Amino acid sequence: MKEIYDLIIIGAGPAGMTSSIYASRANMSVLMLEKKYPGGQMLSTADIENYTGYEEISGPDLSEKMFEHSKKFGTEFAFGEISSVEIEENNIKVLNAGDKQYKAKSVIIATGTEAKLLGIPGEQEFASRGVSYCAVCDGAFFRNKEVVVIGGGDSAIEEAIYLSNIVNKVTIVHRRDELRAQKILQERAFQKSNIEFVWDSIPVEIKGERTVNSIIVKNVKTEETKEIVTNGVFIYIGMNPQTEIFKDLGILDNFGYIPTDEHLATKLPGVFVAGDARQKEIRQIVTAANDGAIAAQSAYKYCELSI
Repeated sequence: MKEIYDLIIIGAGPAGMTSSIYASRANMSVLMLEKKYPGGQMLSTADIENYTGYEEISGPDLSEKMFEHSKKFGTEFAFGEISSVEIEENNIKVLNAGDKQYKAKSVIIATGTEAKLLGIPGEQEFASRGVSYCAVCDGAFFRNKEVVVIGGGDSAIEEAIYLSNIVNKVTIVHRRDELRAQKILQERAFQKSNIEFVWDSIPVEIKGERTVNSIIVKNVKTEETKEIVTNGVFIYIGMNPQTEIFKDLGILDNFGYIPTDEHLATKLPGVFVAGDARQKEIRQIVTAANDGAIAAQSAYKYCELSI
């Protein structure tokens, strides 16, 4: 382990892993830190059909391929959860992770996002006992049963389609009267005979005993409530940026995302952002990888100029 790295990448999703490839190929000393598992949200995605070069590939498979590639040119990898980042003399970045401390000339924040919680009674009580945020991870536990999916965006519909091939019935609960997902996903969902829809409705309580056995939903137009019997609840209502540890650096916007310039630089010299934690319009695997390439090149130029 080096005393001071040229670059430390925080996060090993598609943005972080692409950054490591570009930076290490530029002969930078690179450390990539990940608090969970390489791949980020890709690990919980069943089928990926919109990443260039692969007509269809599973999220875990693409994660593995990217991870092996990310280490090919010398990037070091370590597990660690960063608790704080400090800037010391000569703009050296100090990253604290438990009892370990890492230093670097430059940093790429590639921490991504995490699933939003409903915040209703029963959600936390039945977490991992019928409440899930990952169909790929937990879908097999509900084989030949009935489940409810909350949400109407791409993730919700993709995972509902995936679940429909495992369970007997999927009920999609959406707060609007039309889906927000891509049209191709909507068409696939509508064609599934075992997918039903509950429109204009929001969940208000998840009920059960040892495990989930029903969910209460409320119609936002009529205020009427009804109980849906179910064995599981899969929640896809959006994401929150994983940027809380950077709040003291003064680089977050009002929603917790990080604004950058076209070079993916923040207002702090030598601190760059790539992937879903960045303030931007489209958050996809391909845009995260694009960010990673740009951020790595920017970090390289920064280090060259700071010598």
